[in-house]
Amino acid sequence: MVDTTPLSRAVDHFADRLRAAPQSRLQRGAAAEALELARELARWAQRIEEPGVEPREMPDAGMFAAADQITVAGHDLAVVLTSEDEVAEAVARVEEAQKRAGV
Repeated sequence: MVDTTPLSRAVDHFADRLRAAPQSRLQRGAAAEALELARELARWAQRIEEPGVEPREMPDAGMFAAADQITVAGHDLAVVLTSEDEVAEAVARVEEAQKRAGV
């Protein structure tokens, strides 16, 4: 079994930073960056769970839902990853998105 704790921690940290961010930062792109990450993680999980099926796109639920969306998508992905390399790649994507979001 793969230890996905690093991914869960990275996702939770990003989500916590988004929740603590002022509305102005969310409006300046942090929420959009988080939504794009959530969509990316959700597509990744869906490709593993349903190979050959076109992934569904996570809807834009608004800037105040972005933290919850990355939490759900990140934890869903953590459940289906099968290698330490995949976990490391996912953590890197989360950390890069957090840097771009500026939170």
